[in-house]
Amino acid sequence: MNDAATIRRAAKAGRRSDRVLNAHTAAAPTLVATRRDRDTDQLSRRVAEQLEDDIVLGVLHPRERLIEDDLCERFGLKRHVVRQVLVELERRGVVERRRNIGALVKSFSAREVSELYALRTLLETHAASRIPFPVERAKLDDLEALQARHDEAAARGNLRRVFRVNMAFHRAFFALSGDQALVDAIHEYERRTHAIRSVSIVFPQYLEKARSEHHQIIDALKHGDRERLVDLCRAHLLPSRDAYLDAHHRRVAATGPHADGATHSLRKG
Repeated sequence: MNDAATIRRAAKAGRRSDRVLNAHTAAAPTLVATRRDRDTDQLSRRVAEQLEDDIVLGVLHPRERLIEDDLCERFGLKRHVVRQVLVELERRGVVERRRNIGALVKSFSAREVSELYALRTLLETHAASRIPFPVERAKLDDLEALQARHDEAAARGNLRRVFRVNMAFHRAFFALSGDQALVDAIHEYERRTHAIRSVSIVFPQYLEKARSEHHQIIDALKHGDRERLVDLCRAHLLPSRDAYLDAHHRRVAATGPHADGATHSLRKG
């Protein structure tokens, strides 16, 4: 009798173990798929970031085609991941897709550049006007630390790092306004003009001017000089806007008014 009871208990335990095992086995493909999707998302964001850097630094030019086969070969990616990268770049506003052509580095008309920078000027000077004085010492220290990293990257000629630290400096600076919605809007329209900035960022004189203005912004914050701070924010935007417009006008003069419709591509070996 005891032996029979032991057998029945063992059988029940076995059935429970089978149910647990089946449940884990069923869940395993879902966990693997989730992990794979997460890894693909991270990879596509890293590649999108690198291509965004290439656009800002002028490695990829306005109206240059981004060919899927080239990107697959360059980064060792599958086609569906490359397409995900292009979607992300389009979302960031640095790439556009045209019917029967494909993905292109975004180009801008003179009017679009003027309108985008007018909006950026409005947003950024408004944020500067809302920063409460005096600014906390810890927040000033954070800005100075970021600018020290910016200075170091500039001195080393590391333009990719200059670009990324510059974005971090601006985000920390405008965060002083205490208006997160405004900070997010500034960041969004800053990102939309990345392709425009490609004309100026590679020239040392523009980089030195931007670096100097960052230090002046910190000084204005320390002294609570709001008028100077707003003027600096307005002036800080002009070089990249004017450089792009100058290049645009020279290109139109050389190739005709329909130059923006032309496309080209560089196939990387």
